[in-house]
Amino acid sequence: MHDNRDESHAAAAAAEPPSAYLLDLDGTLYVGGAAIPGAVDTVDRLRRAGTPFRLVTNTTSRSRASIVDRLTGYGFTVRREEVFTATLAGVELLRHAGHRRVAPFVPAGTLEDMSDLELVGGTSGVAGEGPVDAVVLGDLGERWTYQLMQEAFERVTAGAMLLALSRDRYWHRGDRLALDAGPFVAALEYATGTTAVIAGKPSPAFFAAAVRSLGVGDGERIAMVGDDLWSDVQGAQRAGLEGWLVRTGKFRDEVLRQGSIIPNRIVTSVADLAMYL
Repeated sequence: MHDNRDESHAAAAAAEPPSAYLLDLDGTLYVGGAAIPGAVDTVDRLRRAGTPFRLVTNTTSRSRASIVDRLTGYGFTVRREEVFTATLAGVELLRHAGHRRVAPFVPAGTLEDMSDLELVGGTSGVAGEGPVDAVVLGDLGERWTYQLMQEAFERVTAGAMLLALSRDRYWHRGDRLALDAGPFVAALEYATGTTAVIAGKPSPAFFAAAVRSLGVGDGERIAMVGDDLWSDVQGAQRAGLEGWLVRTGKFRDEVLRQGSIIPNRIVTSVADLAMYL
């Protein structure tokens, strides 16, 4: 049974469409190793209509180039500059803060997009003693070890900034939900008494950077479309954008019903964007 906050197709068709879109990846454009039905056509329609869009993600297991390759394998036509990641937002944030020497605790694929920084310790593969400017956390999942957590703890307590590329609670893996980066970020915050700076969604800075990359004017109506109530919907709304929720990926009816977050729109899948083009 659909939530009573769903928009009817008639009302949606009559509504003024957004000027631009930010589209989440995992759970929104693809799930389970394949594109969501209609998602490839939706991205093609956006491009043909001249509607600005960015494909945005908190995923830290792959570089931007690898993400483009993956999407291509799913049938999407995607240009490198159309993909904006939490890793790229994190590197931009570190540069603006004047931080250069960084201990990364991220998957190997993420290191490629951090190559402009001096990477030591953590998962960098480079031994490095002495202080670092920042500790950067990504989604290591089962690759987290006690030794890595201990190193991150020691570096933060020695004065390093704690930067989390995301703080997502969980993600959709196979036929179940799996822990994401957020619980590990929370553990280090608790142990160190430090509040992490968040680079990815739902950080307002992430959305601001993604919108800047669109090249649209101030005051334009922009919709973030995703499957995460907190990172996608609430994060976008707090950044002054619209938050649209899809019923795919990690979406759960009971989470929507029990929560206080009200999406601007709820659609069956990203394919429903076709009615706005």
